[in-house]
Amino acid sequence: MITRLTATAGLALLGTTALAQTDITVAIQLEPPNLDPTSGAAQAIDSVLYSNVFEGLTRFMADGSVVPGLAQSWEISGDGLTYTFTLRPGVTFHDGTVMDAADVKFSLDRARAEDSTNAQKGLFADIAEVTVIDPQTVKVRLAQQNGAFLFNMAWGDAVIVAPESIETIATNPIGTGAFAFADWVQGDRLELTRNDAYWGTPPALEAATFRFIADPTAAFAAVMAEDVDVFVGYPAPENLPQFEADPRFQVLVGNTEGETILSTNNKMPPFDNPLVREALAHAIDRQAIIDGAMFGYGTPIGTHFAPHNPDYVDLLDTSPHDPDRARALLAEAGFAEGFTTTLKLPPPSYARRGGEIIAAQLREVGIQTEITNVEWAQWIEEVFTNKDFGLTIVSHTEPMDIGIYANPDYYFQYDNPDFQALMDRLNATTDPAARSDLMAQAQTIIAQDYVNGFLFQLAVPTVANAKINGLWTDQPTAAVDLTGVSWSE
Repeated sequence: MITRLTATAGLALLGTTALAQTDITVAIQLEPPNLDPTSGAAQAIDSVLYSNVFEGLTRFMADGSVVPGLAQSWEISGDGLTYTFTLRPGVTFHDGTVMDAADVKFSLDRARAEDSTNAQKGLFADIAEVTVIDPQTVKVRLAQQNGAFLFNMAWGDAVIVAPESIETIATNPIGTGAFAFADWVQGDRLELTRNDAYWGTPPALEAATFRFIADPTAAFAAVMAEDVDVFVGYPAPENLPQFEADPRFQVLVGNTEGETILSTNNKMPPFDNPLVREALAHAIDRQAIIDGAMFGYGTPIGTHFAPHNPDYVDLLDTSPHDPDRARALLAEAGFAEGFTTTLKLPPPSYARRGGEIIAAQLREVGIQTEITNVEWAQWIEEVFTNKDFGLTIVSHTEPMDIGIYANPDYYFQYDNPDFQALMDRLNATTDPAARSDLMAQAQTIIAQDYVNGFLFQLAVPTVANAKINGLWTDQPTAAVDLTGVSWSE
């Protein structure tokens, strides 16, 4: 009898192990400060929720292309000013309520409202009116042509939300995506479950847990012990060769839209002086930062634009590493003895590790920095919202986001009317060649104004269990899209 029971148990065990795993634990370095992508600026919100929980009219795919999302199709009027979207039928929010044209109107009107707290409010600036035609049809009229409108609607800041969910959206997000929010243990993890009423292709995964592990040493331990199945944006690139040599793991190293910059408060003296900003730019040795902080993973940039974009202009020669030139510029600006400023560093490794290297480089030309390590929520409040900083380091991961330099209220407070007019022309231009020319001009202006210290394009290393399929290698937007992820048997 004992033998029969053992044999039966053994067969059951074999049957179980032959089945593909249906849950996954994903680690990322930063925890979202809240769960509302339509009002929060933190990349970590989209990392967890983009496509998984929330969806927009259009969406980004892994290759960066823009495809239909909640809108299954659209028509554009001959003058380019009116977009008529036909919504997918049978779409419901996770609370069971129907998603229809009224929700689209609510979401777009809320994002562009005068009191909107949307971090990318400029995406909606050209919308003049949103009209509900019927439950499945919504018309968006623009005040002027916008060649990037469908692209803009794919951002995480443009997802469709339900009016009845707004009061609690920051802690209980309700979207239309393939996964529904289940639980958030702040400081530890966020849990999702499969949305069985999803309108699209059902995901292979039944459940997903996001864990937040900021410390590189803890990240290494968690991956090696297989306490996590995937670590996206692995924070200790020096460990990657060890994982590559271990058959248990796969290592993916891709591109991001993340321009990593030494952000400079353009309204705070002495950075309101262009000579000081130029000196700052010449004090920086980009390759030393990439090698020292990122172990060689990263591409130097001379402006705020992704090098893998066809319209990128190589402007590295505008600000080569030249400490003598930096000291001369400081003397010309009246700071021959240098000065002291703040350097506030958020948790990512590129900031904390890179900050120490940059501080040493600035010290060589007479600029002393008072380094403060801040948590992400503190960075959002002090730096991004209250603009209480001299310098900081951050990677801007939004796609094609050079338009932020046209917003004088943005946290680095660059105010150039000529640049603002140029971006207005870009937004109103639909001809691809003309848009390319305007984007080249925009890149050149901010490089020659030395608005920020342009450092490098952030690479994204992902370490994962070798049996996992469907992970994004590149990040055309800051997202860990699990809708196409599965396990091999």
